Amino acid sequence: MSEIFEDRKIALEEEYFRRKERETIEKLRAKMTAEEQAKAAAAAAVQCPKCADATLQPVMFEGVQIDACDKCGGVWLDANELAAVTKRDESGWFGRLFGSSDS
Repeated sequence: MSEIFEDRKIALEEEYFRRKERETIEKLRAKMTAEEQAKAAAAAAVQCPKCADATLQPVMFEGVQIDACDKCGGVWLDANELAAVTKRDESGWFGRLFGSSDS
């Protein structure tokens, strides 16, 4: 009879340690996923061409998303962003400077 209780005790201990191992593995996987996402976000951050240690933050300007440096305040435009900004402001100085030469 004591052998049955001993077997039951061993089975319960084994189940306990299997559960703890699963929990630990899940926590490690979650930690690794979070670290990978943080690395990807850091790699995706665009560095300011002027300030080597600053990053460009996306900013909305007249409905166009442009990049602005959080350190020097510089504004950087991608290829289509300049065209989009000049189309929106054809009557202003920016549109006259870069827009069509109809005048």
